[in-house]
Amino acid sequence: MAQVKLHQHRKKRLETGHPWIFQSEVMEIAGEVEPGDIVEVTNHKGHFLAKGYINPSSQMIVRILSYDPQETIDYSFFLRRIRQAAEFRTRFVDNPRACRVIYGEADFLPGLIVDRYEDILVVQILSLGMEMRREWIRDALVEVFAPTGIYLRNDVPVRELEGLTQSKEVMYGKCPREVTIEENGLKYVVDIVEGQKTGFFYDQRENRAAIAPLMKGWGEAHGITMHEVDVDGEKMLIPVDRRGKIVKNPFWDGAEVLECFTHTGSFTLNACKHGAKKVTALDISELAIETARRNVALNGFLHRVDFVTANAFDYLRESVEAKRSWDVVILDPPAFAKSRGAVKGACRGYKDINLHGMKLVRPGGFLVTASCSYHMSPELFLETIQEAAVDAKKILRLIEWRGAGKDHPQISGAEEAHYLKFAIFEVRDRK
Repeated sequence: MAQVKLHQHRKKRLETGHPWIFQSEVMEIAGEVEPGDIVEVTNHKGHFLAKGYINPSSQMIVRILSYDPQETIDYSFFLRRIRQAAEFRTRFVDNPRACRVIYGEADFLPGLIVDRYEDILVVQILSLGMEMRREWIRDALVEVFAPTGIYLRNDVPVRELEGLTQSKEVMYGKCPREVTIEENGLKYVVDIVEGQKTGFFYDQRENRAAIAPLMKGWGEAHGITMHEVDVDGEKMLIPVDRRGKIVKNPFWDGAEVLECFTHTGSFTLNACKHGAKKVTALDISELAIETARRNVALNGFLHRVDFVTANAFDYLRESVEAKRSWDVVILDPPAFAKSRGAVKGACRGYKDINLHGMKLVRPGGFLVTASCSYHMSPELFLETIQEAAVDAKKILRLIEWRGAGKDHPQISGAEEAHYLKFAIFEVRDRK
């Protein structure tokens, strides 16, 4: 087995758990190697550190698979790792039949992503080393999960950095284009062929559920009070509006919510489930709005949701000018910073939507905001929101601060996995 020796004065990232070796860290390669081969990684003195697969044409030259010098990288290795990943989800995820079952480096299988949609698995193979072992991966997935079908979503540009082509195809069995799943007690239709990424974003599962406490307790703010009346000799409390009329809407105590970048309607569905009175779901994509509408109808909430196809930046700004307001505003945009060079522009984008979003929140209401841009650090994200609050003349009180869900575990020492930032703020006026 060839050896990859690392420089003496490199940063000790590997020793802290980081699973990648970059070209700049390599002092020399001892022995003949072919792209995809398993190699040993040593320090400058030749002491064993780890083993992984190599791609000499990639800046990420080695991805680590094992820290055990005696472990053989064969079919049994993949079967063992995939089974461990499945057991982890069974322990920590409320519905392990609908979650990310393999999360690359965090499951010690770098370059491999697998999402489960009931009896269908959707796979992304992102590296040459994994591509060369796809039959082992397929067979191990079949043995562990017994799916009816496995679909490959290898239509991602990052594969080209590894010298691989993009493609979409059935890997095993039969795969319908759409699958119905359940998350947080809600049903979704997932398009595994044309949906974004692998079809659905599982990483916000717990965050979507976290909005539950925001959805009730708004009756008084909406001018509704409880009056005691006598009904057939029994005293009862009934809701009455400012005009003294009885409120017949069963969700009279629920929040009025605006969700921007709704995509599949996931936050909207969770809002409705937990008692929202009315939700405005917005997305620039007509396909996304149609998907959200289908999911809302599937769960029986269609009468409580208004759908808007529009640019969120424009809609937020126009709503501020029109003096509109909501009890809760939810902002879950796509990544604004896909590279380090895009961070400055991303900060402007995040500041703009959060500034106008918090202006639309009624005093004492809540701003729910997220960023999935890895290059936007948690500190920078919070700093950007605070700058928006100053300009909007608002005072924010942080209620929740979260990352990705339990099916997206994080390896210590690998900051790249800490991409998702999610916050809930109470918004108050600063006069």
